[in-house]
Amino acid sequence: MQHCRLGALTRTVLSAILIAAGAPAPAATLEHVGTFVWTDKAPSFGGFSGIEVSPDGQSFHAVSDRSFLYWGRFQRDPSGRIADMQIDGRAHLRDSHGVPLKPGYLGDSEGLAIAADGTIWVTFEGLDRIISYDTPDSAATTYPRPPDLPGMRINSGLEALAIRDDGTIFAIPERSANEARPFPVLTFRKDEWRKVGEIRRDPRWLAVGADFGPDGWLYLLERDFKGILGFTARVRRFQITDNGPQNEEILLETRQMQYDNLEGIAVWQDDQGIRLTMISDDNFLILQRTELVEYRLRD
Repeated sequence: MQHCRLGALTRTVLSAILIAAGAPAPAATLEHVGTFVWTDKAPSFGGFSGIEVSPDGQSFHAVSDRSFLYWGRFQRDPSGRIADMQIDGRAHLRDSHGVPLKPGYLGDSEGLAIAADGTIWVTFEGLDRIISYDTPDSAATTYPRPPDLPGMRINSGLEALAIRDDGTIFAIPERSANEARPFPVLTFRKDEWRKVGEIRRDPRWLAVGADFGPDGWLYLLERDFKGILGFTARVRRFQITDNGPQNEEILLETRQMQYDNLEGIAVWQDDQGIRLTMISDDNFLILQRTELVEYRLRD
């Protein structure tokens, strides 16, 4: 016990010396909390590409790439892990005329963000655009289409979507022009699109999900597909400055086949700190599964 106390004291003193000397603080890391496999028999269930979690971590919305929105509540065990998920409702997203969107070019919904006033924002690829809904069953409100950027094409359009506290929407395409070109970062506010910076791209990694955490950082989920070796995932976070995203930190890089095809991310906070909830897209294939994977941030 004395050695443990001395070790802790030594680490504390060394940390204080390093900070006083101007050395960078240790990078934040992620600690695995739990993994839950979500199942349901509804034909529309699956293909989830975006998720939003309430600030208290008790409820969720999830959007599939076939224009279905699910919502409900988590049932958590005493340690905070997901024990079950209760579906409270599902809706087939509609166009501006109130007609349900068909899967494919017009109905490939990808990114999901919910504003403080409850407005539901969804990005689509195929026909790249952003749409909002007052309620899950309402007709869509349409807006000017985003600029046509290099690398954006069918199945590679606006994929990662996040909304900041001030209501500004951030969107990042799945691909850039090539593996050596950074991802452009777009904002949408008052019916106007702007490019506000870039994010470094590493070969093979694709941007698939984003969310702003309660700490104000932008968290980006990326995916790499390795064929028969399965999927890997990476999480980076950035501070948003006047010069765009800065101060990149790599928080997580998973092993091959550790998880399924993680595509959506939500960042929230409980009494123990910031938590990340990620959801996988099973592509409606029997060999894949819908996973909810949660990590806790450790600074």
